[in-house]
Amino acid sequence: MNRVFLFLPLAIFIVMGVYFALGLREDPSSIPSRMIDRPLPVFDLPGIAEGEPGFSNADLDGQVALVNVFGSWCPPCEIEHPMLMQISRSGRVPIFGVDWRDEPGAGAAWLARNGNPYQRVGDDPEGDLAFELGITGAPETFLIDRQGRVRFHHVGVIDETVWRDTLLPMIEALEVE
Repeated sequence: MNRVFLFLPLAIFIVMGVYFALGLREDPSSIPSRMIDRPLPVFDLPGIAEGEPGFSNADLDGQVALVNVFGSWCPPCEIEHPMLMQISRSGRVPIFGVDWRDEPGAGAAWLARNGNPYQRVGDDPEGDLAFELGITGAPETFLIDRQGRVRFHHVGVIDETVWRDTLLPMIEALEVE
C-alpha cells in the first residue's frame, strides 16, 4: 500500500506533462473569436491627438476594411507596422486603427515617428471597445465586410504570409459579394 503512495506524485507529474505537451501543440494565434459574423459593437472613439478626427462605425459603412488594434507600448506592433504601411501604400484595403490602453499622446507620437497606415485612428485608453471585441492582446486585426460584420479575426502580427495567404484572398472574396 505504501508503494502506491510513493508513485502517486510521479503519476500526477506524468499526467500534467502530457496535458501541457498537448497544449503546446495548439496555435495561440487561432483563438476563436465570438465576434465572427456579428456586427461590430457601436462605438465612437475620440482621435488620438488634439484636432485629429476620431473613429466610429460610420467610417466603415459600405466598405471592406481592416481594423487593427495596436499600442505604442507593444513590441509586436512595431514588428507588424512595416507590413501595415505596405498594405496602406498599396491602396488595396483601408486600415483603421484603435490605439489601445495608451498614455495620452503616446499613440500619436508613435505614428508620427513610424508612419501612419490608418485612415482614422481612435483612442481607447480604458479598453472599452477592446473589451467588447474580446481583445486578448495587441496586435489584433479584424476584417470587416461591407455590412459592418466581423468576418475574420487575426491575433498577432500580420506578416507577408498572413497578408498573402489569408487576408488578401478573404478581402478579394468579400469585395465580390
